[in-house]
Amino acid sequence: MTTGYVWEELYGWHDTGTAAGLLTPGLDVQPYQHFESAETKVRLASLLEVSGLTKSLNRISAIPATEEQVLRVHTKEYLERIKAESAQPKGGDCGDGTSPFGHGSYEIALLAAGGAIEATRAVVNGTVRNAYALIRPPGHHSRPTTGMGFCIFANAAIAIKFAQAELGVKRVATVDWDVHHGNGTQEIFYSDPNVLTISLHQDGLFPANSGHIADSGEGDGVGFAINVPLQPGSGNGAYLEAIQRVVVPALRKFKPELIVVPSGFDASAADPLGRMQVTPTGYRAMTQELMAIADEVCDGKIIMTHEGGYSPFYVPYCGLAVLETLSGVKTGIEDSITPTWDALPGQECQPEQSARIGQVVSAFNL
Repeated sequence: MTTGYVWEELYGWHDTGTAAGLLTPGLDVQPYQHFESAETKVRLASLLEVSGLTKSLNRISAIPATEEQVLRVHTKEYLERIKAESAQPKGGDCGDGTSPFGHGSYEIALLAAGGAIEATRAVVNGTVRNAYALIRPPGHHSRPTTGMGFCIFANAAIAIKFAQAELGVKRVATVDWDVHHGNGTQEIFYSDPNVLTISLHQDGLFPANSGHIADSGEGDGVGFAINVPLQPGSGNGAYLEAIQRVVVPALRKFKPELIVVPSGFDASAADPLGRMQVTPTGYRAMTQELMAIADEVCDGKIIMTHEGGYSPFYVPYCGLAVLETLSGVKTGIEDSITPTWDALPGQECQPEQSARIGQVVSAFNL
């Protein structure tokens, strides 16, 4: 059975303006690109095409999410605000003042959420074994009442609610390996015992005061939110140990019917918004671990939704490694810098990193 793949050219048309990173252009700041520009996503899509991998993937067409599907996660007031600001000639902002969007981004955000939905539909219905939704704008920071962190709608959460409401799925687990805490996804399901949220992220990076080990759910959802806040500088070894000691046992214990991976590549060694050292080697190994436990607990059903990652030259190779692993197809394309970065001091899991992972293991009896 093949791997599904979602990509629409319109995702590259989501306009985040001429900020210089996060700095507002002006007489003292030369206009450039916002961190969440289209470059990393478009270049990943191009590499998948040029490598020939797309010929082995099952292309899934995105259909815009309906308002009803979005409103399972977001408030009517928030949806209407985004719609109104998107209709303005210069667009608006998701909600935190550093997440601009342009004219028409409401419709593109619906298409992104719809891409996650259609990938989920294909996996749950058995059309494909697993799927990667290369969608934009991202979604894992988006909260029910507001967007933030470059995210408009909570794509992964909307797809999960869709699977539960329309496909008869009950238990879903998320494994978020974006370098920033998956706060939006966690908040949406914080009291829900049928959705296990797991986030591997750089400790204290973004959002502030978020993603602590003690943040484990509320009400009926206590124990169903797991955070692994890794120290800056963590590399392939730390991430793989976190997967093996925390994620795999947690998934085996929870027994989800579907695994959703908010997939950001900003934990890479080249990312300007993170301070981690993960390489395509690490992403490949983590994907292999997730596929193995998915085979054990949910017949291999994995859907990945694209999130962050801000290195235009390195994100494509991280994404290629994941999609090669999901599909079982090797293209033979390798980047020249990864062998050097794989050999960096500290790529092995360090004692303090292993101790932090051990704290999570103890907290959740894994």
